[in-house]
Amino acid sequence: MKIDVITLFPKMFESPFEESIIKRAIKNNLVELNIHNLRDWAIDDYGSVDDKPFGGDVGMLIRADVVWKALKQISNVEFLMSNEDKEQNPSVSTEVETSPLDKRETLKTKKSRIIMMSARGKKFDQAKAEELSKLDRIVLLAGHYEGFDQRVSDYMVDEEISIGDYVLTGGELPAMVVIDAVSRLIPGVLGKDESSKAESWSETEIDGQKIRTVEYPQYTRPRDLMGKLVPEVLLSGDPKKIKQWQLEQVKKTIK
Repeated sequence: MKIDVITLFPKMFESPFEESIIKRAIKNNLVELNIHNLRDWAIDDYGSVDDKPFGGDVGMLIRADVVWKALKQISNVEFLMSNEDKEQNPSVSTEVETSPLDKRETLKTKKSRIIMMSARGKKFDQAKAEELSKLDRIVLLAGHYEGFDQRVSDYMVDEEISIGDYVLTGGELPAMVVIDAVSRLIPGVLGKDESSKAESWSETEIDGQKIRTVEYPQYTRPRDLMGKLVPEVLLSGDPKKIKQWQLEQVKKTIK
């Protein structure tokens, strides 16, 4: 999978992906990770990529034209607008007369996705990670300041994703979360055992229903830790009893 990240702070991504599983995935050519500095497409020699919002609100917004140039170069896609959109935004030109929806469906057909990290986005979960892991390429927009000009959301991305209902200083950490969760699901990244198929939030069938829940508790040596013992059933050597115990523990977590 090819993953591109557009950010104002590319150095933030250096350390997290120089360790452990993701590092091996990149080394083994299972994941290609490219970090792009949005200031490479700045409007002037000072590296300006933001401006004050119309209407006099506080803070600064990342300019839509800067993102437009970055995405066109990185993704090699055209951003398309309908006639109605063009009438409302005459300053934005386009060569093809179609709707933004047509453009987005075309991108999905090509197994690529442009994603904005956004507080207004759909909540990120394991199901979404599994969906994205089946793509060939994802492009992540990591915003900062007060976010992006609304036209980025309206015309330039396929979807918006949030990692939770709280405020962070920027979209870099959420982008890292998405990269980590998605990358480990790519075949071969975790090794031959593919342990991601039987872990928390993976789809599991319980009592005839497919649900997502957390794993059962697990233990290792020592058997006795200051009087706190490992459950006897796990020491019984009886696979059926152990399986039943594990199932009962998982059911306790179902809400």
